Amino acid sequence: MGSEMCIRDRSKIMGQIVGIDLGTTNSVVGVIEAGRPIVIANSEGSRTTPSIVGFTKDKEIVIGDQARRQLVLNPKNTFYNLKRFIGSDWDELDENSISVPYNVKANTNGSVRVLSPNTEREYAPEELVSSLIRKLINDAETYLGDTVDSAVITVPAYFNESQRQATKDSAILAGIKVDRILNEPTAAALAYGFEKSSSNNVLVFDLGGGTFDVSLLKISNGVFDVKATCGDTQLGGNNFDSKIVDWLAEKFLVKHDIDLRRDRQALQRLTEAAEKAKCELSGLQKTKISLPFITTSKEGPLHIEETLDRKIFESLSQDLLDRLLEPVQIALDDSGWNADDIDEVVLVGGSTRIPMVQQLVKTLVPNDPCQSVNPDEVVAIGAAIQSGIISGDLQDLLLNDVTPLSLGLETIGGLMKVLIPRNTPIPVRQSDVFSTSEANQSSVVVQVRQGERPLASENKSLGKFRLSGIPPAPRGIPQVQVAFDIDANGLLEVSATDRTTGRKQTVTISGGSNLNEQEINSIIEEAKEKANEDRKRRSVIDRKNSALTLIAQAERRLRDASLEFGPYGAERQQRAVELAIQDVEEYIDDDDPQELEISVSALQEALFGLNRKFAAEKKTDNNPLQSIKNTFGSLKDELFSDDYWDDDPWDNQMNRNYRNSRYGNSRDDDPWDNDYFL
Repeated sequence: MGSEMCIRDRSKIMGQIVGIDLGTTNSVVGVIEAGRPIVIANSEGSRTTPSIVGFTKDKEIVIGDQARRQLVLNPKNTFYNLKRFIGSDWDELDENSISVPYNVKANTNGSVRVLSPNTEREYAPEELVSSLIRKLINDAETYLGDTVDSAVITVPAYFNESQRQATKDSAILAGIKVDRILNEPTAAALAYGFEKSSSNNVLVFDLGGGTFDVSLLKISNGVFDVKATCGDTQLGGNNFDSKIVDWLAEKFLVKHDIDLRRDRQALQRLTEAAEKAKCELSGLQKTKISLPFITTSKEGPLHIEETLDRKIFESLSQDLLDRLLEPVQIALDDSGWNADDIDEVVLVGGSTRIPMVQQLVKTLVPNDPCQSVNPDEVVAIGAAIQSGIISGDLQDLLLNDVTPLSLGLETIGGLMKVLIPRNTPIPVRQSDVFSTSEANQSSVVVQVRQGERPLASENKSLGKFRLSGIPPAPRGIPQVQVAFDIDANGLLEVSATDRTTGRKQTVTISGGSNLNEQEINSIIEEAKEKANEDRKRRSVIDRKNSALTLIAQAERRLRDASLEFGPYGAERQQRAVELAIQDVEEYIDDDDPQELEISVSALQEALFGLNRKFAAEKKTDNNPLQSIKNTFGSLKDELFSDDYWDDDPWDNQMNRNYRNSRYGNSRDDDPWDNDYFL
């Protein structure tokens, strides 16, 4: 009870915790509200945010829908599929992953870097992903009316240590703490099993935009026990899109001898058309693909007009279906279950809407898939539930996860010695005793590896460290105990202890993250230095946008006034609004924010005067002289009504509120007064 109270108090004092589904194509944020998980809509009103980050020609960062809108016209500076790059070395990527319209390369360490011509900089994927996380957090804070200082972030179950650590690095750069790294299929199972009391064996089939996972869980009375997991971090809906892109490009190449894949803008248009066609074929047998003016030749502009039917699409994708089969079979073998033991199949990710994928699942497990969860939101819902468990808002739920890949170290002869086999329940600690390979050897190097291959060099290197000070002794005599500790996030700590001297060396495996600690600190410091500048710049943008909104409102009100009063019924008030609009338009692109504030304030005042006129006229609608007043508007002002223009325009609640707005007197209340990290 005391610990639960402590958790709840922490939530209230330190800020709220949310759940984030950090997807390849789209991202979603959820939270526990009144004991139930909900999805939070973003600032654009959508429940999903495109996982896209870009830079405009003015070097301004754009995220989500804004970034998506510039994909075609600014492909070199608009970045998507970043999840496939995060925490990965260049030589781990397949050809499909690097076939993007923007520039990616390997740095001197073999890590992935993304180049932006507009900013003349190269970025680690973690930097760009951190901007996406920051937007999700900002949207959540706006909805909650409270700060968010920590999150549960989901990752593919088959993410290795490097990719998990890189995800944490992105969150650190975004200025939040990661309370838990949660596997996506496990999150989906949490959402599926929430408030269910029955006992079920569940298969979660998670095919997203860029990754594929399959997990087997036993759910019983609030206990979620993961039995096995497997997957492919380079397989997803984008691969199906690429099949259509290649089909279109090859047909165009044969017809016109032009390879559209070499044109960045054309490639982006092909990609968008392919994704649209794929989605349409989930409900139709055939779809038309029309791309006018895709390129030009000596003969003039060229177009694409093709019809793609479902049968052709399925024939193009057979190798992808084959790749989906193996992880399912491996997970079943590791769990000791067979297909008949599965009670429920949960489909996760938008790509599971593809009919041939659904049919494939039915051939593996004959049960009809569960239709009670939204494939696009279920992972975020599960992450929110896990955040509720951590905060203490949800009780009587227990999650037991597993490590997706085997962990071990390199021994003499280059062999892989496994200490923690894959699908071992976590948290876990395993240790073994090793010795020296040479006489009088004074130190040993512990090379940590992750993977399933017998040769160490064929597995992922997570890092190494040296234990020195071993007393001279014959070969095989010294005893060095190596221990692996995996926490609930799946993150690894390795220690080596010389049993003779007690000397110990411990290291938290950062998994070869794309960013080292120095780089992370440098990026954070740079963000802090630019925070004031960024806030000022954003404040200017907000003021301009608000001014434009006010102008639009005023113009609509002027049209209403013309219809209501005629050309002369409210001539004085209408003229005041028109002049105020002109002043705002004059200063809207000016560098002087004070002049803009003054002009906006004047427009607000004039608009208020016109609104008072509307209110006064409503009171006299039944007056028999109304028609006369509408006809002789200026005369009416003198004979039939009071002159409201001289009244105090601020003597009302609306304008008292306005004085406290960003254009009012409280100019020190900067809405961007929190550090905003790019």
